[in-house]
Amino acid sequence: VQLQASGGGSVQTGGSLKLSCAASGSIFKINSMGWYRQAPGKQRELVAVRTSGGITQYADSVKGRFYLYPESAVNTVALQMNNLKPEDTAVYYCNVAGVTYYSGNYQSQGWGQGTLVTVSS
Repeated sequence: VQLQASGGGSVQTGGSLKLSCAASGSIFKINSMGWYRQAPGKQRELVAVRTSGGITQYADSVKGRFYLYPESAVNTVALQMNNLKPEDTAVYYCNVAGVTYYSGNYQSQGWGQGTLVTVSS
């Protein structure tokens, strides 16, 4: 799977940013798509993930501020991030899990290249 992430950048506290992730590669089905993040000196953590059935899970720290939704393009999701805080500063990674290809092959998960989000106080 190829994951193309876009968005990110620098904003001040309270600002908004949108991240998008598009998966490609002769994909038949993706079980879930979402975003993780890794702040300096910390482990990578789940931000939000959406299953193919439409169930979305959010980290407690972003509930009510971030919104993950499918975009009109196939196998594309967007993460709308509102009311950003300095603690949201991290490299954000797009993730897909449970990828089935038209060939019948299966891939447990894939990662995008990461996009930096910086929130200044």
